[in-house]
Amino acid sequence: MRTLVVWCPDWPVVAAGRDGATDPVAVVHANRVVACSAAARADGVRRGLRRREAQARSPSVTVLAHDPANDARAFEPVVAAVEAFAPGIEIVRPGICAVGTRGPSRYFGGDQALAAKIAAAVNEVLTAATCRVGVADGSFAAELAARASTIVPRRASADFLAPFPIGTLNRPELVDLLVRLGIRTLGDYAELPANDVLARFGPDGATAHRLARGLDERPLAARIPPPDLVVTAELDPPADRVDTAAFAARGLAAELHERLSSLGLACTRVGVEAETEHGEHLVRLWRHDGPLTAGAIAERVRWQLDGWLSSGGTTSGLTLLRLVPDEVVPHNGRQLGFWGGEAEADDRAARALARIQGLLGPDAVVTAVIGGGRSPSEQVRLVPWGEPRVAERPNQPMRSPVGGLETPAWPGQIPAPAPATVVADRMAAEVVDASGAAVVVGARGLASAAPARVSVDGGPWTDVVAWAGPWPADERWWDPEAHRRHARFQLQLAGGAAHLVALERGRWWVEATYD
Repeated sequence: MRTLVVWCPDWPVVAAGRDGATDPVAVVHANRVVACSAAARADGVRRGLRRREAQARSPSVTVLAHDPANDARAFEPVVAAVEAFAPGIEIVRPGICAVGTRGPSRYFGGDQALAAKIAAAVNEVLTAATCRVGVADGSFAAELAARASTIVPRRASADFLAPFPIGTLNRPELVDLLVRLGIRTLGDYAELPANDVLARFGPDGATAHRLARGLDERPLAARIPPPDLVVTAELDPPADRVDTAAFAARGLAAELHERLSSLGLACTRVGVEAETEHGEHLVRLWRHDGPLTAGAIAERVRWQLDGWLSSGGTTSGLTLLRLVPDEVVPHNGRQLGFWGGEAEADDRAARALARIQGLLGPDAVVTAVIGGGRSPSEQVRLVPWGEPRVAERPNQPMRSPVGGLETPAWPGQIPAPAPATVVADRMAAEVVDASGAAVVVGARGLASAAPARVSVDGGPWTDVVAWAGPWPADERWWDPEAHRRHARFQLQLAGGAAHLVALERGRWWVEATYD
């Protein structure tokens, strides 16, 4: 399918309102750089670097936290500008959108003229940045064409893709295997017989093979979903706040996912439709590389609602919200219960929690998400039921930019076992040595003496029978306002009690208690 792709470089930087040409900016998520400005790249900053390494390469770099909702909200004017030329916009992700050119290209006098008009319209919206537009056969080739700002002739996508490195497929495990087999470019991979690729590398390898040959990711035999899969909710009173509309959207997303799952289907492209009090009808399409879960659908709907309600895209509140599974595929990844069927206990628990949320609000039911961090309080985050359970500080192994797996390090992290109780408000304490002098930690991270006695919250003194530490930490030393320097000890007291204590700015605090 002939496709036009609009790509806005460094979109997280642009959405944050920064001038990427002059200001070195790095957008960080989970302690890794996910986007950076041109000025930062000139200093050596690249995607995948750790925050500290990026700051070492560019000392003047401004570090921003990744905000996907803001990226989607800021991208809405760009999508509206493209939609003026062609309907059926697909938002691949904030910063990239695609549209078929079959009708618009004929109307505007060819692919070149259409691309020029869309680029001019989008650049008029982007006052502080510019976009790139590319056209090719298939969305994969069109995205690479957009990065090169070129128009690939019809039936020439395979030749255009042939010189690109095999890593362009963005499938780390498959790419690693192909490189070890001596396949370096997309052209090398495309020359392999399709049947042999499927037999050797499986469905994922066959999909990548189609992309390398300049074809669409899947054959043009998209299944038309039955009409009863569309889910609709009427909002009375009209919703003019994002959180109100998003709460209704979360229920719709769960209902849509349940209907699809009952038929053994999964949605890969969902349409978000809304109507306002003044009769406005708003439509957007969101695509995902794989099957969309209920949480992923709800997240994208929230982004879209935020874009409509916060950017002035509506003149009144929303009265109707509709989710349309625009493209569905057989779902081959369902995990059934041990004896077959769905886990009924999990379903009952999910329904009960959702009902409590309906009665008390979305924040009334929370679950714990384990992540990274140094102290026990930093390693646990409470998220509302139904929200994506993604750790803000991941500690699971991740793929290194240079290959292989590595576990993010947390210097100063408290070793196992974890304490049983983490106090909400730290309790003051006093820790002294055998002579009665307060124990302190020097600049080298060493204790002045062995802790001998402890008094918690002004209580009686208790002897220390065993201790471990200190674990010093010098956090956010580059930020004068957020800079924090402290050291933690594990203390076992006479009588069996054990505490995790911290020394910060000359004062001792009890942070947690062990069983």
